[in-house]
Amino acid sequence: MASLPRPEAQDRYTTMPSLKWSPAEKAIARKAFDAALQRELAALIRQVKEMAAKIEEPSKLWDLEYYLSKRRQEINRRYDYRYSVLISVFADLIRHGQLREEELHGLGQDKLGYILGLVRL
Repeated sequence: MASLPRPEAQDRYTTMPSLKWSPAEKAIARKAFDAALQRELAALIRQVKEMAAKIEEPSKLWDLEYYLSKRRQEINRRYDYRYSVLISVFADLIRHGQLREEELHGLGQDKLGYILGLVRL
């Protein structure tokens, strides 16, 4: 049975949207975000090329089109570069192997603490 978060944990995570990002942190965040997105898109390109190479009948084109539409929706949902949600985005990317903690080196301890706390949830 899942337990509810402790009240102090809830307070801590409700303050995430109000975190202030310094110019240096913004640059680090943008670089990490862009690198993760490029890795995901490169993997998608490789996969789509493999899928396309196996297409032998016209109806399979629409399966590929459907797959690409779904992946586009997933990627658009996952990669949201608004500072109010970026902590959660980074935690999700680390959890799914698209981002490494080292790529966030230079962010403030407050932000790293939130990210790693969400990764462990």
